[in-house]
Amino acid sequence: MTTISLAPAAHSRAATRRLSLLKPTGRLTLGNLLGALRPMAAAQHEADCFYGVADLHALTVTHDPARLRELVREQATLLLAAGLDASTLFVQSRVPAHAQLGYLLECVATTGELNRMIQFKEKGRGTGSTRTSLLTYPALMAADILLYRPTQVPVGDDQRQHLELTRDLAMRFNATYGPVFTIPEITTPPAGARVMDLADPTAKMGKTGSDGAGVIHLLDPPDVVRRKVARAVTDGETGPAAVRADRATKPGVTNLLEILVACGGSPEALATYGALKQAVTDAVVAELEPIQQRYHELAADPAHVGAVYAAGAARCRDVTAPVLAAAEAAMGLGPA
Repeated sequence: MTTISLAPAAHSRAATRRLSLLKPTGRLTLGNLLGALRPMAAAQHEADCFYGVADLHALTVTHDPARLRELVREQATLLLAAGLDASTLFVQSRVPAHAQLGYLLECVATTGELNRMIQFKEKGRGTGSTRTSLLTYPALMAADILLYRPTQVPVGDDQRQHLELTRDLAMRFNATYGPVFTIPEITTPPAGARVMDLADPTAKMGKTGSDGAGVIHLLDPPDVVRRKVARAVTDGETGPAAVRADRATKPGVTNLLEILVACGGSPEALATYGALKQAVTDAVVAELEPIQQRYHELAADPAHVGAVYAAGAARCRDVTAPVLAAAEAAMGLGPA
């Protein structure tokens, strides 16, 4: 996910703009809700927010087209169900400027700097072949950002290298072709909720982690949530002091306690792991229930969801068109 704070925008709600893109490479999880969607919803009241489904980024690895469409549809509906209805919602591929500027920035990037990207090395390791788009997708990510002319980009350590490349490409473009792009400053965002995999509490809860055994998806029914939490890794300690937070020595118990608190539950008077898991189950089910109910209402009205995203894409095209046009003209494209 990419989250961006941008320069002052012409919008009645606020003087700042925010952009977040989520890849539809798997089903959204409790970790996505607590660590991303909840802060995104809160930001709507203080900023002009653009939230997108990054379907173009999902093409960098082997995928099933029908499955991708299903995930895009589900994720788009879940963003609305999670309360992001005061934002500009869009699907990335429906805003052509993203791909168009991505290609222009490929013409500015070098193979050497793209080859040095850590995520390219990690995702390509051990595979028989790697898609060219996996090599060049940092240019598309740079386009996602630069199209909205940011002044500041809050980014975690896992994306810092890509943001540094974005800055390099913007500065190189401006020096070569003229001042088109704002050079964003990299900032450290506030620490958000970090939900770990229930089966492997040393790893972040991802969309496809641990074969799904330790991953709670937003649409998991209560019995599935109960089963996954019941099987969550803890440890062999017993006694009244066993239920306590200690990330170094008790990562599984700590993860459950943090999930409980993040979902509005209380860790008080929990003397056993069984009681802890029951409390976590109840809190998570209660947290997911209104989202699931709203999701099913929206899924029954696809025309409404489609209209919301069509309007969002139209606004994104209006916002990004001047930036793309300026970049094209600077590079010598367009009418003679």
